[in-house]
Amino acid sequence: MCSGQQRSRATQSREHNLSAQPIKFAVSPPDPRIATLRDEVRAFLQHARQEGLLRDSSHGWAVPDPAFSQELGRRGWIGMTWPKRYGGHERTALERHVVTEELLAAGAPVRAHWVADRQSGPLLLRFGTEHQRHTFLPEMAAGRLYFCIGMSEADSGSDLASIRTKAEKIDGGWLVNGAKIWTSNAHRVHMMILFARTGPRGESRREGVSQFLVDLKTPGITIRPILNLAGEHDFNEVVFADVFVPDAMVIGTIGNGWQQVNSELTYERSGPDRWMSSFHLLRAYLDEADVDSDVAAPVGRLVSKLWTLHHMSMSVALMMEQGITPSVEAALVKDRGTQFEREIPEVLRLLTTEAGRAEGALPSLFNDSLEYSLLHAPSYTIRGGTKEILRGIIAKSLGLR
Repeated sequence: MCSGQQRSRATQSREHNLSAQPIKFAVSPPDPRIATLRDEVRAFLQHARQEGLLRDSSHGWAVPDPAFSQELGRRGWIGMTWPKRYGGHERTALERHVVTEELLAAGAPVRAHWVADRQSGPLLLRFGTEHQRHTFLPEMAAGRLYFCIGMSEADSGSDLASIRTKAEKIDGGWLVNGAKIWTSNAHRVHMMILFARTGPRGESRREGVSQFLVDLKTPGITIRPILNLAGEHDFNEVVFADVFVPDAMVIGTIGNGWQQVNSELTYERSGPDRWMSSFHLLRAYLDEADVDSDVAAPVGRLVSKLWTLHHMSMSVALMMEQGITPSVEAALVKDRGTQFEREIPEVLRLLTTEAGRAEGALPSLFNDSLEYSLLHAPSYTIRGGTKEILRGIIAKSLGLR
């Protein structure tokens, strides 16, 4: 048992750490250009709906549509913050955030180009060679080149440092052997950012890991489907058997993979896609159901949380625009956001009786969206880092571990 004096010292130490390293979110003054851009995107989406280019889906925005992605590319809404010499448009992070929010809120089918725009492109901008940037970024920004993420492995869980896929140095490049699992969209995209072990672990298991650009049509790659709980083919196991990757496809520095991955995950964890996966369900409910006094309070709580996450995520975008790498703030947004994504279908399930849904008291779009969201909700707090990993990052920053 600890004495009262020992507990007091421990409390004082925690309070000191909390005050020494607070989690901060940036605040941006109102910008009329942001409101104008938001109106522009909404007008495009309304026109796309009228022309049949955009249709309501029970899957929300998580639908690949190469034609729609290429239309966004023509409008300059992919690679928005990237330099023009690489096909980008040199817009601000806040402008990109506004476009992203509006596309997701409308359920636009952006899945095809999503990973490339969100994190693969920024990774190459930060760590890639000039050859890599000029080769890949313009095609990404045009909505024609799609990426997936080769990180997770079987038996590793959230322990990314325990990866076993190896890349061994040979003349002119690297020979890759191993397997990645739960690789979303690998059967539909062109390229993978591969995370592989290239050297001994040393004192830290985070040493000796690197990243590579891999063309998924390279001989020796086998993509095996994994059906999810809904019976859909989205996940894959990607197996590498003596796959040759040229030296020109190394990203950054050999052995620096852990630091590079951490910067990449900041982009993955802080955006609206980490708190808007169930937004289409909430929108369908509000559009189609009679929101009376009995349900106003729980629905109001959901909307207030949505608004809070909107501001938190916008502030992370502003920090990134200022050259800050907000890893902890991004982890906090992702933790809160994916909890919120799971909360929406659970709350709305309780607000609408099973009998009422079976009788068609609510239109089919809501019913279909609720079924889809309930089946997919368990994955929301796992993808992009489990809540346990995220809370560990937050606790460490506060001096609590």
